[in-house]
Amino acid sequence: MREICLVRAPSNLGLRPLRPGHVPGTWRAPQALTEAGLIEMLSPAKVVDLDRPTYSTKPQPGTRLRNGNAIRSFNLELAEIVASALGRGEFPLVVGGDCAILLGALAAARRSGPLALVHADGHSDFRHPGNYDINASLGSAAGMDLALATGRGEPLLTDWPGIVGPLVADKQVIQIGERENRDPDFAWPDINSTAMTLIDVFAARELGAAKVLETTRATLARTGWPYWVHFDVDTLDQTVMPAVDSPGSPGIDPDDLIVILAALVADPRCAGMDITIFDPDLDPTGELAALLVSLLGRVFARRDVSFAPPASP
Repeated sequence: MREICLVRAPSNLGLRPLRPGHVPGTWRAPQALTEAGLIEMLSPAKVVDLDRPTYSTKPQPGTRLRNGNAIRSFNLELAEIVASALGRGEFPLVVGGDCAILLGALAAARRSGPLALVHADGHSDFRHPGNYDINASLGSAAGMDLALATGRGEPLLTDWPGIVGPLVADKQVIQIGERENRDPDFAWPDINSTAMTLIDVFAARELGAAKVLETTRATLARTGWPYWVHFDVDTLDQTVMPAVDSPGSPGIDPDDLIVILAALVADPRCAGMDITIFDPDLDPTGELAALLVSLLGRVFARRDVSFAPPASP
């Protein structure tokens, strides 16, 4: 049986402060979910903790990304942990933290060969120097993770040891859940000109879980490569999950989302999964942490016991 290796990655480095003096609370998510029963729910074979990195609002040398150097260091450490889990035949489940942790997870899984990505997120996180002024303000990597993963942005977060080219090719990305792309002031409309498979929240709600899975699997079947699943909890509607830095509506129905994610992680081609952006500072009673743990329990309840190792490049 491919057992879970739970990796707790308490980072908030990729997020902007929402107000002067604010320190984003996503770094507390791994502990909050643990206190809500995550380990009892999933029974991981191994639990690995990264140390909390130091958050800063000040520019760092050689980068226009907020905490850019610290993000690289954190993700290099995360990549070693995820790679070790994969090497032991475990299923790495990385609980963050902000969306920038996706990069370290992909950098690890990508060592075994080409990789696909299912990016479930209420925002497509496609901000890059081609669609914003890098001199106007520091960039926040949590809003750039998909752009960075596909090779757009500073080499600091696009170039990774032992990997040639981007972490993931456009044509092997499925983005599910974007809710702002039909707004007239959508921040990164150039994503529509890429080869990515895009299923926005409106299409997802209209199609239903089965059709979303059918479309996702069609893209994944082009190569049959292993794939990684990124789950940003703001994929859910803000009425269901308001404890995120950028809540919004509409969102994918929780039951549909569980069906989609459960089917994806049950597939032996799934290399692993990360969960991001839950902010316990916005959940004073702990009820949303409990909700998220319950959701994850349902997602992993049907996981396949078989595992096919990633194909060699």
